[in-house]
Amino acid sequence: MTDTGRKRPLLAVVLAFIFPGLGHFYLRKWVRGLLWLGLLFMLSVVFVVTGAIDPVTQLSLEAISSSYQSRPTEVTIGSVVITTLNVVDAYWLAVNENQTQEVEAGMTCPNCGKELDEDIDFCHWCTTQLEPVEADQQ
Repeated sequence: MTDTGRKRPLLAVVLAFIFPGLGHFYLRKWVRGLLWLGLLFMLSVVFVVTGAIDPVTQLSLEAISSSYQSRPTEVTIGSVVITTLNVVDAYWLAVNENQTQEVEAGMTCPNCGKELDEDIDFCHWCTTQLEPVEADQQ
């Protein structure tokens, strides 16, 4: 069974902004989402100062906050760049997937995006009244 529903680009963007990879998971692009998540994780592992927090004695909010504030500038810039590229990629994928589905489906409703029956002049999914199409436009 394939997913024929339209994806919401704005939702993919918001999820990707919250955490890299979530927008791709929403779009069911599992490997791509894991790659974005792994890229951010690797950036954090490679550049974060080891030993900044002693997990046995200093696992408090102040210790975590000071460790976060003492991270290198490269990590902050890298995180912003990765998040921005991730958001752009999630938006592009959602829009591209919707356009591909419209081309494959043929005639779709301008309101809900579902496939239309050619014999009726309204969408039987959302009851949107459709404008008549001239014979030379088809």
